[in-house]
Amino acid sequence: MNLGGIAGLTTVGMMVMLSQTRIFYAMAHDGLLPKIFARVHRRWITPWIATLICGIFCAFFSGFCPVDILGETTSIGALVSYIFAHVSVVVMRFTHKDMPRGFKVPCGKWLIPTVGSLLSVLLLKGVSKATGFRFLAWTLLGQVIYFSYGYWHSKRRELSRNDSINSMIELTANHEITTENCTPGEVDMGLASVHSENQA
Repeated sequence: MNLGGIAGLTTVGMMVMLSQTRIFYAMAHDGLLPKIFARVHRRWITPWIATLICGIFCAFFSGFCPVDILGETTSIGALVSYIFAHVSVVVMRFTHKDMPRGFKVPCGKWLIPTVGSLLSVLLLKGVSKATGFRFLAWTLLGQVIYFSYGYWHSKRRELSRNDSINSMIELTANHEITTENCTPGEVDMGLASVHSENQA
């Protein structure tokens, strides 16, 4: 391998390791990972526990795995993330139409995301089968971590659950107020009409 390839892989590895610590921090802040990944250094204001764990992890695999395997594994992970990023641009145009956007993708909402996704898929064809199996195993491990820990500790899930409970409480309170303002005969007539509608 020439000097340019080594320098390129080193730069990519450093950037991936730096960004991964912030991803772990955000996931831990949302409850998808243990809170230890969200600990911030008092002086440097950086997620130092996540940085330390990622550094040890990367150093271990860099010392024992061949460079070509590391490069291919990193490439397939980046390409798959690019595909999801391109697809999400199109999906969010339909699911979040009213979201304020400081920047919009030029040339319409279809051209660049579609071309980017197709190019990423085209590049995935050059990945070996062994790398594909390693990626699937890594993805399966991530799913195990998510469904065993992240799903049950997710703050967003807790907020959705609280919203559902509050909605039920509000509906129950409104129903009680309505029944209090009605006579017993009106309540019976309302229940009878609901029952007849359900039978129909």
